[in-house]
Formats: sequence, C-alpha cells, structure tokens
Amino acid sequence: MAHRILLAEDDRLSRLSTQRILEKLGYEVEGVSDGREAVDAEATGEFDAVVMDCQMPRMDGFQATVAIRRRQVAAHCARIPIIGLSARAMDGDREAAIAKGMDIYLTKPYKVSTLQAALNQWIGNTS
Repeated sequence: MAHRILLAEDDRLSRLSTQRILEKLGYEVEGVSDGREAVDAEATGEFDAVVMDCQMPRMDGFQATVAIRRRQVAAHCARIPIIGLSARAMDGDREAAIAKGMDIYLTKPYKVSTLQAALNQWIGNTS
C-alpha cells in the first residue's frame, strides 16, 4: 500500500508539478491550496507525511505547522513528518522552520532525489 502524502501549495502549477513528482515516486497525494486547508486535512489522520509550502495566503506553512503540532500534542497523536518547501534560502530560514515544527526544510527549486531522500528518511521507501 502506498504512503499517503498531504501536499499544501497555493500555486496551482507548482502543486500539480509536485503532485506528479510524488505520484511518480509511488505516493498517493492529496493537494490543498493553503495552510488552513492543510490543518483541516491533516486532522483526518489519513496521511503519512505533509509536504508544505512555507509562503501561502490565509495561513502560511509555518502557522499551519504550529497548528498541526499543537493538535497532535493535544490529541496524543503520532507526530507525522512535515517537509517544508520554500524559495527562501537566507541564513536562519532552515533553523526557523525546524523551530516551528518542520522536520526538513528544502529550498526551491529542489532536486527530486532530495525530496525522495527526505521522504525515505521519515516514512520509508514506497517500493
């Protein structure tokens, strides 16, 4: 059975591109367009990992990550990995993302092999 990934990305083309990549890697993917939708979807407990864009309208990826982690603690749920994606590559960005509860922070454009390695590290290989 394929691992399920929640993909939160506000840019439609980026979401479709990343979804295709994840599906080619063997994952089942559900895409949402902002952090609020990601928080609501993750609460269903149907996902093995979240791939989260950091800059989104309504609720950004950092705010969504904090909300997801709070809910997981309050509900005594397992902590699922959250992989942050961002175009920002300034000093301290990675550390700030990890401090907010993300497990991995990848900068765009990312290599498919890097995304695959991050997912393999946290949830295992799909093959």
